[in-house]
Amino acid sequence: MKRIVLIGNPNVGKSVVFTRLTGVHVVASNYPGTTVEYAQGEMLFAGERARLIDAPGVYSLDASSRADEVALRMLDEADLVINVVDATNLERNLGLTLELLDRGLPTVVVLNMWDETAHRGIEIDADKLAAHLGCAVIPTVAVTGEGIKHAIDALERAPDRRERSRPQGDMWHRIGDIVGDVQRLAPHHHTLRQRLEDVAVNPVGGLAIAAVVLAASFAAIRAIGEGLIGYVFDPLFELLRGPLEGLAGALAGHPFLRDVLIGRLVDGGIDYGQSFGLLTTGLYIPIAAVLPYIVGFYLVLGLLEDTGYLPRLAVLLDRMMHHMGLHGYAIVPHLLGLGCNVPGIMATRTLESKRERFIAITLISIGVPCASLQAMIIGLVGQRGLGYVFLVYGIILVSWLVTGLILARVIRKGFSPEHIIEMPPIRRPNLSVFLKKFWMRAVYFLKEALPIVLGGVLVVNLLYAVGLFNWIAAAASPVVVKLWGLPRDAVVSVAMGFLRKDVAVGMLVPLALTTKQLVVGCVVLAMTFPCIATFIMIAKELGLRLLALSTIVMLIAAVIAGTLANLGLSIFM
Repeated sequence: MKRIVLIGNPNVGKSVVFTRLTGVHVVASNYPGTTVEYAQGEMLFAGERARLIDAPGVYSLDASSRADEVALRMLDEADLVINVVDATNLERNLGLTLELLDRGLPTVVVLNMWDETAHRGIEIDADKLAAHLGCAVIPTVAVTGEGIKHAIDALERAPDRRERSRPQGDMWHRIGDIVGDVQRLAPHHHTLRQRLEDVAVNPVGGLAIAAVVLAASFAAIRAIGEGLIGYVFDPLFELLRGPLEGLAGALAGHPFLRDVLIGRLVDGGIDYGQSFGLLTTGLYIPIAAVLPYIVGFYLVLGLLEDTGYLPRLAVLLDRMMHHMGLHGYAIVPHLLGLGCNVPGIMATRTLESKRERFIAITLISIGVPCASLQAMIIGLVGQRGLGYVFLVYGIILVSWLVTGLILARVIRKGFSPEHIIEMPPIRRPNLSVFLKKFWMRAVYFLKEALPIVLGGVLVVNLLYAVGLFNWIAAAASPVVVKLWGLPRDAVVSVAMGFLRKDVAVGMLVPLALTTKQLVVGCVVLAMTFPCIATFIMIAKELGLRLLALSTIVMLIAAVIAGTLANLGLSIFM
């Protein structure tokens, strides 16, 4: 099977090209002997199956980082190469292109973001460029698929020059000559979109835009979630109430089985929030209470991703990150963690030092609520008023910031090398890609959450049955009740948070908490143990010793934040 390597600078649309060629079902793994992650999939090439490998984004083959070393090894094992170039930054990208061509592998150059060149007044003669490089040059727009088939057709005809290849030297003169001959810049006035791109990274205007985007996102998620609950899921579960109550009656002679499947009857009937059976609360919480807000959050998150806004938020926060022992690029794992902490933790592999990875991973676990947890906080706390949602986020943000400042000063050993963040243009999302990504995320949530919720409900029922729950509640009550001001039954939610945080927040619903207790409960659940999947990923990335240290930091931060929130809110509420 032929091995085709896809290589280019960071943020040139390489992943979109990869998805176009392989579909969405790919395998992600670490390169052997390293923590550098790459993706691979299969595609049809010259009538046969071929393996396509998405190499790490690199600027050069000089092997100045682990990503560069991995890219070099992949090229050594490659049969063919697709070099993805950002057509709007030709001069910067050509350095890697010339290094690749000097190796002599059969190569096709893909001029991606071709549509953006017209918007920016850039004219490139692709035929002249091909003559200079000695290989096919294909203009493409990866988000729409334009030119992708032509690139593959050209790759089938690409000549192998490894026997004759020799480095030509004097690279920057070569690049200057090429660009001067093939590229023309026409007079161009900034469009409204380009002005918005500039303002989005301005310290003053950018913060104002970020505040508006945040408020609008919260409002949209809440509106979508409440609409789906009120018009779709609650009516659906009302239709199921009769059959489930009939099943409860049929199981009257088997109280243990009835309690496990249906749960406790409230006022002679089923209460989906409080009955706590597998077929009642176990189904209602993930499907009717959590999923509607998940839908809203993933729609909003996908929109922010695909428009190109999230990288601008990263640039905006760069200076703050330096005070926390991290460089600006470390915000990217945090942003990914807003979707799910697991890919956020995995993305810290791009950070060069173990010190940075420890700080970043610990801060993500403490102060970056995943998509599903945010959806539940917005939906549940938002019912008491949008101001309380901002209060929860404010407490978490302050705790994240203070913890980061402390860790940066306590953990001195290590270094924080600088990284450059490339920004894609702000653009209109491609509807097909947007919906496909949303569907994958929503299905993944249900596949992951439903078994965990059902298992958690079953375990809690068994703990009640054998009397262990009262013992656990008593052991945890000094912290849960006295310091955090929560009822003893909140121990169930705190314990469930280890399996799934969003579900844990949903399990606060039957407790009839006051607004103060609900705010404290959400803060504590957001900051304590990450879900078990994240916990396992932290162990894999840091090792058991640093996992234990990170866990201690999490617990101390959560206990202090929950206690101070309880005391402070008791005064003002």
